Amino acid sequence: MPFTPYHMGPGLFIKSILQGSFSLIVFGWAQFIMDLQPLFVMITGEGQLHGISHTFIGATVIALFSALTGKYLSEFLLLAMGFSYKHNRVSWAVAVASAFIGTYSHVLLDSIMHADVQPFFPISLNNKFLELVPVDVLHNYCLLAGLVGLMVFGITNWRMVKKVF
Repeated sequence: MPFTPYHMGPGLFIKSILQGSFSLIVFGWAQFIMDLQPLFVMITGEGQLHGISHTFIGATVIALFSALTGKYLSEFLLLAMGFSYKHNRVSWAVAVASAFIGTYSHVLLDSIMHADVQPFFPISLNNKFLELVPVDVLHNYCLLAGLVGLMVFGITNWRMVKKVF
């Protein structure tokens, strides 16, 4: 199912650790863009469900697009949420890193649970990550990572969180 929220769990954890050196908005935007191909296939019935978008080559292209568009999207959303101009700037380095972490983690997580993912295409059609861990364990890890990330981020940014809410 495209647009699964499980991918955001590790993103929340990474955000709690890297803070301003990581954009959760760019990361989430990259997750969304990654799953446009599977959505298209589900709607039309044409193509491979986890095709080129779920390879490391496809993820690289999507990361570059996500960084270019996500930088401006995140700055707009942060401004719309009331953050000052000083606090809504996303550097290019942060946008690029967040997009690549987003797309590569997406390929890795989906490679573990979907047999049709070929992460190393065209070099190899094998998926050595498939069933590396059971799917329920993977889902629980993603949920736990998200919960821990929210707690750490909330504790370390209590004043900012209090102001926003």
